[in-house]
Amino acid sequence: MGKLIFLCGTNYPTSICFIVVNEFCERFSYYGMKAVLTLYFLSYLKWDKNLSTAVYHAFSGLCYFTPILGAVIADSWLGKFKTIIYLSIVYVIGHVVKSVGAIPTVGNTDVHIGLSMFGLILIALGTGGIKPCVAAFGGDQFEEEHIKERQKFFSIFYMSINAGSVLSTLITPILRGDVKCFGDDCYALAFGVPAALMVVALAVFIFGSGMYKKTPPQGNVLGEVCKCIGFAIKNRWNSSKDDVKRKHWLDWAEDKYSKRLIQEIKMVLRVLVLYIPLPMFWALFDQQGSRWTLQATRMNMAFVSLSFSRHLNMLNALLILVFVPIFDLIIYPLVGLCRIKITPLRKMATGMIFAALAFGAATLVEINVVKTVVEPAPAEQSLLQVFNLANGTVGVKVAGGNPFQNPIRELQDPSTYEPLPLGAPNKELSIDVTFTGRSYSCRHEFEERKAYSLIVHQKAPGIECKLVEDYIIKNEDGNPNVRFFNTLPEAMNITVGETEFYVPPDYSMSANSAVNRGFYPAVRCNHQSKKSENLNLGLLDFGASYTFILREKDGKIVAEKMEDVKANNVHIAWQIPQYALITAGEVMFSITGLEFSYSQAPNNMKSVLQAGWLLTVAFGNVIVLIVAEGAGLEQWKEFLLFGGLLLGVCIIFSFMAYFYAYVDPEQLSKMYAGDSGKKKECEEEEDDCDNMKKKEKRDVIPLTEKGRSTKL
Repeated sequence: MGKLIFLCGTNYPTSICFIVVNEFCERFSYYGMKAVLTLYFLSYLKWDKNLSTAVYHAFSGLCYFTPILGAVIADSWLGKFKTIIYLSIVYVIGHVVKSVGAIPTVGNTDVHIGLSMFGLILIALGTGGIKPCVAAFGGDQFEEEHIKERQKFFSIFYMSINAGSVLSTLITPILRGDVKCFGDDCYALAFGVPAALMVVALAVFIFGSGMYKKTPPQGNVLGEVCKCIGFAIKNRWNSSKDDVKRKHWLDWAEDKYSKRLIQEIKMVLRVLVLYIPLPMFWALFDQQGSRWTLQATRMNMAFVSLSFSRHLNMLNALLILVFVPIFDLIIYPLVGLCRIKITPLRKMATGMIFAALAFGAATLVEINVVKTVVEPAPAEQSLLQVFNLANGTVGVKVAGGNPFQNPIRELQDPSTYEPLPLGAPNKELSIDVTFTGRSYSCRHEFEERKAYSLIVHQKAPGIECKLVEDYIIKNEDGNPNVRFFNTLPEAMNITVGETEFYVPPDYSMSANSAVNRGFYPAVRCNHQSKKSENLNLGLLDFGASYTFILREKDGKIVAEKMEDVKANNVHIAWQIPQYALITAGEVMFSITGLEFSYSQAPNNMKSVLQAGWLLTVAFGNVIVLIVAEGAGLEQWKEFLLFGGLLLGVCIIFSFMAYFYAYVDPEQLSKMYAGDSGKKKECEEEEDDCDNMKKKEKRDVIPLTEKGRSTKL
């Protein structure tokens, strides 16, 4: 064990500097790799979106299930220090394999996939395995009496996680997109830099080895715990009515196992039972990367001439860096001055409330966001809008229903799509168009769940109808969709930004394509009979879909704008309150939970309890999948449901916390310092065994009663 050296006369050990720097570099490594992982699947491995998403979430889930393995190795076999060293080496190897798999000249696609998957498995084992050990190892560096300093350490530790996340999320995508290698985006470099940071993390951690306080492992603790629980259940099951009653079901293991081990198991089980409601918090928190991100794609992302959504996933991490010192230095002391007892479980319950409020804010935003969204038609229905290109007003009547009650003016921009009942998966419908007192009929085939535009124009001897299918889904990157309808006899080539459109002649529609959001006052239009002309398209805003009618007016070609899908009119800045609320909740819930898991764990099971805490994150993702896939609700209703569920869980958690008794593992260690675990020492001398039993009965009472005056 290294000699503890303290920082500048404080009670903070110098060794925690190496642990914090190690965590910063490791988190940079992990989040930097994840920042480009989905794009790597899509553009490099050529997987579709569903497979890419599935593998991404499977990898993320594995990273939160492997902590159990690391915790067992640390507490039962190698100890935290050696476990961090060995699994960090596995971590580095995984990064190297992943980087090699991103080099185009190394084998074919199958080799790239194999190396990538093997690398990700090693990374999951490494990052998950060391995750519970690093936090617990940092807590081990503090002396027993330095509780406040240890609490501050966990705040600093959490800040280092988010600082690494912020920088890596900024830098790694730049390395991928702005640096070219092998003639394309440089994924090998984007994965190689995180690998190098993991090497730095390992080197920094090893460099401080002489200063660490190292707690040796104490045998197969988890196995001993399982055997003790099994023995207690077996004894309880086989007991008769005449046997002495026990206060707790675990006390039935007293015949074979020591009071110390039984008390330690009681401590762990009490905390684990308290963890049961906690996945609900993470079910809400983790939707920042899914539901909230999708919500952002349907919002107006103009933000000081930058696309704010590109940096939105860093907002939580940035706010953490701001909120942690504010809470530690201002809010918590102010609350203490009001004579309000601040306990860990009270802070966690308050964090849940803030997260629920965040989803209340998200609900209000979503209600306004969906006003610009065109919902797809349900089964056995279609959506229809009408463009009138005739020189006058027309009336439209559809057989089987009449959604168009009012006459349609020339070049009138439809305000909304009208539902069209089909009564079948597809159906041919007759459409009557009235123009200048005469009626014209046309027939078209409609399919369920699709949207269409009916274009009415003059053609000798009367009126002609043309039906085109529309694309009403907003783009995930928020960019607008554009298409052109050509009423002229010549084909045209139009360039909008970097996107080329070929527009066929004679009342034909071009393909639908996404363009960058912006002002387009002079778009080049080329055709055969005349020189190139410039079209004024105006503002093409976020989330909109436009149809431009090309027609000749006063000897020039003009583009008449029709807005098929309305532009996003809720600014993305309205998401900031929900991010601020959930980050405040995270500060009170997550940081406190880390420290609580450490402080309430026996010395020989601290990594195991940290792993149990991390498992709540994994099960939170499972809840999201169950609710999101099974409920089938509108998004704002789903947000409201999650917020309500968390408030209900908060009430249950508060009730459970009220009856929780805080314990001091150090007092337990001192109380049973001479107890070896099993009662083999007293087997030879019956009197000595009886004396030990009496001592255990005297000693256990203060521990079980300790902390009863401190509720919640």
